[in-house]
Amino acid sequence: MKELAIRAISGAIYVLLLIGSLYSQIASVILIGVFGIICLTELSRLIKLQSFMQYFIFLILYVGFWYLSVNNSANLMSDEAIQILLVITIFVNLILIKDLFASKRIPLFESKRYIVAAFYLASGFVCMLLISNYHNEFTPLLLLGSFILIWVNDSAAYIVGKNFGKQKLFPSISPKKTVEGFLGGLFFACVSSYFIATYTETLTFTPWLILAIIVSVFGTFGDLIESKFKRQAGVKDSGVIMPGHGGLLDRLDSIIFAAPFIYLFLRIIHF
Repeated sequence: MKELAIRAISGAIYVLLLIGSLYSQIASVILIGVFGIICLTELSRLIKLQSFMQYFIFLILYVGFWYLSVNNSANLMSDEAIQILLVITIFVNLILIKDLFASKRIPLFESKRYIVAAFYLASGFVCMLLISNYHNEFTPLLLLGSFILIWVNDSAAYIVGKNFGKQKLFPSISPKKTVEGFLGGLFFACVSSYFIATYTETLTFTPWLILAIIVSVFGTFGDLIESKFKRQAGVKDSGVIMPGHGGLLDRLDSIIFAAPFIYLFLRIIHF
């Protein structure tokens, strides 16, 4: 009972911080950046990246793309830079998905550690920033809606999987995940997309429905990839910053991986 209360309190603080920050663009930029630094620290431990260069890379990418996204005079340069970042990030993410299926261990030679830190983690937070500043306007409800889809998907997958799950989804990496849980999470995320479209008045139902599918599929990949990093490192959690939940990376792994695909879809429907 005490453990449940601790989990509830730390989870509530995390959610309130996130929702509260979305009322202010500066607060949102700062909080997402702080979350990114914490997650980068946890990832660095998992992949044994023992330097400070990755923090410098993170700050360059994060601050640089924040400046480009809000500076209207740099629209052309901003768009080209974002396209390049998206191409590299999605390529790296697809390689990580390949490694998830094709390799017993994700290869982590020295240069790949920096690539993972930059174009898996840092780019994920940059894309969250870009989602919240979609089309050069502060659009926090787009990011909040994406988080809600993640939360609904994860919660429903856990409940459905625990009560009805029989067929393992990826037993070598995450023995508790089931196919039934994945499908349950996908279903309820799709249902919640209707309410998000209705009450946020950001996008129509069809784009939110597609985003629900993107979040469920790529969010699950993100969770599995982070689980494989933890398994290779021989640890249960990425950190201890959230009592009862583990590390912040454990809570954000799905949105980190899904964010580039979410932003890519937003760009596609805009153009």
